[in-house]
Amino acid sequence: MKNHAIAFAPASISNLGSGFDVIGLALEEPGDYIVAELTERRSVGLRGVEGDGGLLSRDGKKNIAAHVATMMLRDLKARVGIAITLHARTPVKSGLGSSASSAVAAAVAVNALLGNPLAKDELLQYAVDGERFVSGAGHADNVSPSLFGGVTLVRDTKTLDIIRLPIPRKGVWVVVHPHIQVRTADARKILPKNIPLTKAVRQWGNVGGLVAGFCSGDLDLLGRSIEDVIIEPVRAQLIPGFHAVKSAAMKAGALACSISGSGPSMFALVETWTDSRRVGKAMQKAFRGVGLKSDLIISRISEEGAHVVSWVGQ
Repeated sequence: MKNHAIAFAPASISNLGSGFDVIGLALEEPGDYIVAELTERRSVGLRGVEGDGGLLSRDGKKNIAAHVATMMLRDLKARVGIAITLHARTPVKSGLGSSASSAVAAAVAVNALLGNPLAKDELLQYAVDGERFVSGAGHADNVSPSLFGGVTLVRDTKTLDIIRLPIPRKGVWVVVHPHIQVRTADARKILPKNIPLTKAVRQWGNVGGLVAGFCSGDLDLLGRSIEDVIIEPVRAQLIPGFHAVKSAAMKAGALACSISGSGPSMFALVETWTDSRRVGKAMQKAFRGVGLKSDLIISRISEEGAHVVSWVGQ
């Protein structure tokens, strides 16, 4: 058994427009790192948190990473203690699955520290339980791509029936994170309780188009299918300049543009790296137009997902 292990789990884009709560993809960067170390005490200690700007809990009983580690020690009946340090690189409350990154990295690091008694599929439930612990809802649309990599479809949340979709050979994902925060709980409070059948049918068609687009590698189909006629129109009001940013992305050559998760980050799908820089700059300029600074992330889809690394920042 090792005396320490370090794991990385990537950030993710969930929903992808029409795939609300069921489709997500892993980015190559950014992501969270967890350093897990053996201790003499048979409990989990939170040694530290850095990179989060003070937004995450330093209380081991409230921190998602410490919670995941505690559940794993209990279920595995491990007769050891673990101290964990969270190096948060995924922006907190950004719509990029920051809590999922922390939970997944913790599960992978603890599993490695204990000699990998669990298969990767078995770690999924712990990460979902971590999401439930901090948000009250165990959604898998961020944790599943962060853990497995690639693009995932959550066919059923209760049974965690996760389907891994093919990764298109082409396409680049542009994410612009404005310097504001949107709480997931607030973004869920405003969701419509009833949906007209005509909108539901259009959304179902788009979700089917998303799956078909990933399976075929058809970027134009993906772009058309990212259209969200149910969630985006409501959540757009939480993001200043949303319509200007989306319009700027499309005029600059994006195939699609929508909200990443519950926001405030917005993402765009483009064909090439050259397109990505032009689209990203256009989106940032539009945010500046409403007085918001922003960070730009350009990434392909991570094929590997969460994994053990040799040092933080690898």
